[in-house]
Amino acid sequence: MKRFKNILFFADGNAGSTWALERAVKLATTNEARLTVMDVISDRETSAELKERLGTDLNAILRDRMQQQLDELIAGFREHDDLIYSRVETGIDFVEVIRAVLRNGHDLVMKAARPPDGFSRRLLGSTDLHLLRKCPCPVWIDRPAVSHPYRNILAAVNPSEKTDGGCSRMVMDLASSLASRESAQLSVVHAWKMHGESTLRNGRGRISGKELELLIETTRSERRKRLDDLLEHYGLDSEADNVYLRKGPTAATIRDLGSRMDADLLVMGTIGRTGIPGFFIGNTAEELLQTTSASILAVKPESFVSPVTLIKA
Repeated sequence: MKRFKNILFFADGNAGSTWALERAVKLATTNEARLTVMDVISDRETSAELKERLGTDLNAILRDRMQQQLDELIAGFREHDDLIYSRVETGIDFVEVIRAVLRNGHDLVMKAARPPDGFSRRLLGSTDLHLLRKCPCPVWIDRPAVSHPYRNILAAVNPSEKTDGGCSRMVMDLASSLASRESAQLSVVHAWKMHGESTLRNGRGRISGKELELLIETTRSERRKRLDDLLEHYGLDSEADNVYLRKGPTAATIRDLGSRMDADLLVMGTIGRTGIPGFFIGNTAEELLQTTSASILAVKPESFVSPVTLIKA
């Protein structure tokens, strides 16, 4: 976790201290990192009459009020005031957060989960999902119901994909470092399936059961080798008690395993479709994000390009 030196915490309208903010402060202190606490107000049009009456723009009043709230919020961490800064932007919340990342080189975005009003706390709000989909740096969404510190951390890796782009190595770096820092149990899962199995089993390309089982076992062996190659650097292998090589639907397999082990944090990679910035391959990551009850630390490959861009001067 020492890799993070310029952390951005998005308050998302919350004027009070949260576990997520406390975790961000602790991480910044441990890493001797810069921490910026940011919030965003939506742009409001001010009529000429109201502007004349107020003597200023409505946005300016709202910005000043929110800036005061942020200053009061970080005052509770006064012993770390040399590391913490505050900032208020105007615009669309997730867009301004991502622009701040692009403009200031933040290497991690942290925030508390904010489920939609009236829906299950397991669901993520639209801003959470926009950041997970489109922010180029790692995004850490902390759910309020999980343990503090974390007790069980689950790293979901996929070293078999050619498009992995280094995600699995980064997932393992972060998950193992965080497990050590929080004295948590680290588990690793690689869920896999053999492409075309349904067609080979029941479709026009149907083959004998013996041939199919041989292909499945060959695929399993290939996956195991690639997983072992990844884990060797971390003193683990696929035979370890805390490593799970599971055949099955990716999202459901990871979610069910995380539920059984009561995972507090899921560390995972999100991989963009080639040529389409800001999107996942298929619905696997999307489904997993919306069905797990764990906090989420999501990373993207180095080649990821955000669909959000800076405004040219």
